[in-house]
Amino acid sequence: MDRILVLSLHGKPVPFTTNWWIKTWDRSGKPLSDKIAIQEQFVLIGQQLSARASRIFVIMDLNAKLYNLNLAHAQNVNIEILSLGLGYTAVTTSDGGIGLSYTYFENKRSCMALNRHMDYEGQTADQLLEKIKSDNPVERSMALALINALNYKEALNLPVDENNKIMFDKFNIGQDRRVAMVGYFPPLVRIFEEKGVVLEILDSSRGLGIKEEFYSKLNNWAQVLLLTSTSVLNNSTEEILAHAGQNLKSIMLGPSTPPLVAEAFNHLPVHMLAGTVPLDKEKSLKAIRHGMGTPVLHKFSRKVFMDLGF
Repeated sequence: MDRILVLSLHGKPVPFTTNWWIKTWDRSGKPLSDKIAIQEQFVLIGQQLSARASRIFVIMDLNAKLYNLNLAHAQNVNIEILSLGLGYTAVTTSDGGIGLSYTYFENKRSCMALNRHMDYEGQTADQLLEKIKSDNPVERSMALALINALNYKEALNLPVDENNKIMFDKFNIGQDRRVAMVGYFPPLVRIFEEKGVVLEILDSSRGLGIKEEFYSKLNNWAQVLLLTSTSVLNNSTEEILAHAGQNLKSIMLGPSTPPLVAEAFNHLPVHMLAGTVPLDKEKSLKAIRHGMGTPVLHKFSRKVFMDLGF
């Protein structure tokens, strides 16, 4: 039986030699009962278990890569504005950057969205960057907005795809194309219905889809996956992509997407990063303060992409 092997780091650094608790899934996404404890060097794990596992992913390795790739820059700039809105979060930096991220609230039960008070404005950006590894999704939202701000100038030079035509053409999204979507994107859903795309959606916040069935279709049915960048905020990116079929083409999209840090995704089967770059900073910040969402933010931004290749 083919297995997908997932190594869980729980967001913490793991030494080269340590105890690895390994949980396996079959290709349908059903957990297998055995749990294996291994004490080996990381490089040996892949060699020794490759015959048993179809793919290996490290849970939340993405957060560590996003941190490491942006640390040097973050240490040399300050945060000017941190705006935490009900829909989106924005961060501006002293070198002229601005970045967006979805504000991810999880089981909000009190007036306190954060663990403790911290004034990041006027401080070096590395203090907030550290929060990409936090267990608090609001802190991760702030940190992801910062990461996009740190890469703002380079993102302005990325190719533009305002109407998604480049994405549709590159991934042959048209009649009878089998597309899986994590996160509900109403404008895209309408276009796909008009094009005759066969669509499968998973969005737990809307009660759409059954995870186990969706994961099975990712492995043996879907030809294209559209993955919301909110998956970075709820730490589900690696879990979802662990179920990707061998020929599946994946696109991460949404205003939170960090399109300039392609290296952070080199351990994952992601083929395009499609994000949003604000052009009018003041209007973007005001929209966020007023609780506006994607349709309004797009009025003051441009949609860009980075092709990671097949």
